[in-house]
Amino acid sequence: MKNIFTRQNPLLLFLLLSLTLSSCVVSKSKRSRINTVIQTARSYTGTPYRYGGMSRGGIDCSGLLVRSFEEAGMSVPRSSRAQSKIGRDISLNEVRPGDLVFFAAGKRRWKITHVGLVTEVRSRSDIRFIHASSSKGVIEANLMSDYYLKIFKRARRPKY
Repeated sequence: MKNIFTRQNPLLLFLLLSLTLSSCVVSKSKRSRINTVIQTARSYTGTPYRYGGMSRGGIDCSGLLVRSFEEAGMSVPRSSRAQSKIGRDISLNEVRPGDLVFFAAGKRRWKITHVGLVTEVRSRSDIRFIHASSSKGVIEANLMSDYYLKIFKRARRPKY
């Protein structure tokens, strides 16, 4: 059988090499966008919570994501409920940095009222996410704590 990777077929070799390198570039670019989103969100740490806020003077949970994604050249809807429809559903044991996590707090346990961004997966019992807490402002917390697990509704992986 003739080897197709010979000097007689340089075009095929070139195409295969190009496809391999371009997939590496896409992966690096995706990681770069995810890192930009996370670092931007972290730069808001300590910013006070303000309903409807979109600035360093005060920000809410969905506003934090809007600003963070904007910095990476991407756009997401303004409300946490609308953000809960982007990307694809994933299970809690699949989450990784850059994924979005959604919560339903208050009287209506089925209605999405809060969103956060996964920043780090240290272990199955320690999954960090950043969000704008109404009482503490922008903070990172452990998704696997009793409080957040109780109100957790879903996780989504946006397209980066």
